[in-house]
Amino acid sequence: MSLITPDFNDAVIVRSAEAEVIGRAPTTVRLLADSSSTGGALSTQRVTLADGADGAKPHRHDNSAELFYMLDGTAQLLSGEQVVTAERGDLVIVPPGAPHAFAAASGENADILIVITPGVERFEYFRHLERIAYGKVPPESLLDVQELYDTYFLSSQAWDTARF
Repeated sequence: MSLITPDFNDAVIVRSAEAEVIGRAPTTVRLLADSSSTGGALSTQRVTLADGADGAKPHRHDNSAELFYMLDGTAQLLSGEQVVTAERGDLVIVPPGAPHAFAAASGENADILIVITPGVERFEYFRHLERIAYGKVPPESLLDVQELYDTYFLSSQAWDTARF
């Protein structure tokens, strides 16, 4: 039994050249399909990290699972209290409510397809992160939108130990 019934009738096709790109090296995010285009089924983006770059700090989603598929390279992924090193072709799925984070492994690049299901409108979240990166809004502004994007930040000793 599904938690949601997706409500869309046509195939969702996103051409690489048409995907919106957020950020610049060492961290870029390609916005592929948001919840509104998939009838709530999923949200997906492709994250490219260069030379050990951080992807996301520890956080949780209360209402969605998150899938990480390694297109290329090597990444570290936090799932609960376990830090996993994932390589090309590996898949990690984090259940709702579990702390997670991701980054390219030290000195490595990583290209990751990320799928959140059921979907949450996430494109504006990534645009918000870009505004923070460019100094247009303060980092604390994320605390005001945690509930809107079902993204709650937390601390993780396991992640801190693995990354620092």
